[in-house]
Amino acid sequence: MLAALREDLSVVVARDPSVRGRREAILHPALTALWAHRVAHRMHGRGLRIPARLLARWARRVTAVEIHPGAVLGRRVFIDHGAGVVIGETAVVGDDVTLYHQVTLGAVGWWSDNKRPEGDRRHPVVGAGVILGANATVLGPVTVGDRAVIGAQALVNKDVPGGARVLAPTAVIKEPGRRPELLEDVFTVIASAGSW
Repeated sequence: MLAALREDLSVVVARDPSVRGRREAILHPALTALWAHRVAHRMHGRGLRIPARLLARWARRVTAVEIHPGAVLGRRVFIDHGAGVVIGETAVVGDDVTLYHQVTLGAVGWWSDNKRPEGDRRHPVVGAGVILGANATVLGPVTVGDRAVIGAQALVNKDVPGGARVLAPTAVIKEPGRRPELLEDVFTVIASAGSW
């Protein structure tokens, strides 16, 4: 456990260019969330579910990162910024994964998940070395293969092979004063505005 906590600290220093040393890294909100999760996960695994949930709730309040105590996080996981990150109960996050703010590793929804047999996975499995961009959403019992990149604002609800790139539509730049073309692709414009 102590080795994992030391690695978490080192990862913040290594991957966040705004942090200039271990002392400063201790104040990183994601570090607090990870450390609280590592303790809560052990408690959860030993049947201390209520105390584990209380610790997770405290961490969420302090850091804006919500990690269910049942989720499994690998080594050297880095959550940059932290704000709005949600990781569900049956999620598994591999080693050396980077998550940016507002990433969700969630379930499909109670209407579907309540029909699953007890103990079935409801959340994603994220392989080693994966990068999840800002506001990326991965839903359901899908698998994201090793070293895949899930781009900002991408919505993933199917398996992603290792090394793949999943990218959301990017913004459409219109020249000043240019009028829209009559049959412009409305769905591309709407999707690029982030309204999905």
